[in-house]
Amino acid sequence: MIINLDGTKPIYLQISEWLENEILNGNVESDQKIYSQYQLAEIYNINPATAAKGLNILVDEQILYKKRGLGMFVTSNAKEMILTKRKNQTLKRLVQEIVIEAARLQVSKEELIEMINAADIGEVEK
Repeated sequence: MIINLDGTKPIYLQISEWLENEILNGNVESDQKIYSQYQLAEIYNINPATAAKGLNILVDEQILYKKRGLGMFVTSNAKEMILTKRKNQTLKRLVQEIVIEAARLQVSKEELIEMINAADIGEVEK
């Protein structure tokens, strides 16, 4: 992953989203130990406190858990929690934005559905 230092999204959010993506993609599995804040700070040349903030978001959401003296690990149902969160928050927000933009452009519901149907989800997943 490449951290966008000049972007509008805070670095700690980029870290937490990257870890979520790693879990969703199966690169990190349940009960697997993940990078420490210091490892992330070294890899991405960022402040350890910034990396910790990204990790703590996932701890607060119970996607990661801490083992005292051992580090942080992925919870057993992390993938399902991330999927649910992204469907209920991210995807819902994006759909609302699309519907608003379609209304601005006077695109009918039928046209919008045709556009969605024409998009090849299989290609998106690659």
